[in-house]
Amino acid sequence: MEKDIKDPTQESTPETEKDTVNTANKTSADTPSQEEAPDTPEAQIAKLYAQIEELKKQQLYKAAEFDNFRKRVMQEKAELIKNGGSKVITTLLPIIDDLERAQENMDKYEDVAALREGLSLIIDKFFKLLAQEGLKKMEVVGTDFCSDLHEAIAMVPGLPADQKGKVIDCLTAGYTLNDKVIRYAKVAVAE
Repeated sequence: MEKDIKDPTQESTPETEKDTVNTANKTSADTPSQEEAPDTPEAQIAKLYAQIEELKKQQLYKAAEFDNFRKRVMQEKAELIKNGGSKVITTLLPIIDDLERAQENMDKYEDVAALREGLSLIIDKFFKLLAQEGLKKMEVVGTDFCSDLHEAIAMVPGLPADQKGKVIDCLTAGYTLNDKVIRYAKVAVAE
C-alpha cells in the first residue's frame, strides 16, 4: 500500500516536464558563455584603451577650441586698441572744423574781442564734449596736497600756518577720466 501513495510534488506529468525543460533552457540562455563574456582581462584592457583614445580626442578638440577662442579674443582686443579712439575722434571733428573756420577768419576780422569770444565758445564746446566722455578737470587750488592726485613742483615758504600743506597754485591742470587719474596736477604747495 505504501507504493500506491505517491508524493504529489514528485508526480511527473507532461506539463511539469515541459516546465522543467523550459527553465533549464532559460538559465542556460541567460548566462553568457565564456566566448561572450566581456569580463576577460583582454576585453577590459581593450575597452579601457578605447576610452583613453576617446578622451584623447576630446582633449585635443577642447585644446584646439580654446586656442581658437584665445586667438579670436586677441584679435578683437587688437582691433579695439587700434580703433578704440574712433568714437572720441569722430566727436572731435566738429570742434576741429570750428577751429579751422576761426583760423580762416582771423585775418579778415580786426575785432579781437569777437575772435576771443568765438575761441572761448569753441573751448567750452570742446570741454563739454570731453565731459560727456567722462573727463573732469581737477580743481586743486586751496585743497590739501594729495600725492594720489597732485605732483608737487615747488614748495613755497613764508605763508601763514593755516595754508601749510595746501595747494596754492596749479601750474598744469590735472584730469580724471571716469574717476581715474589720467594726468596729475602739477602744483605749488605751501611749506
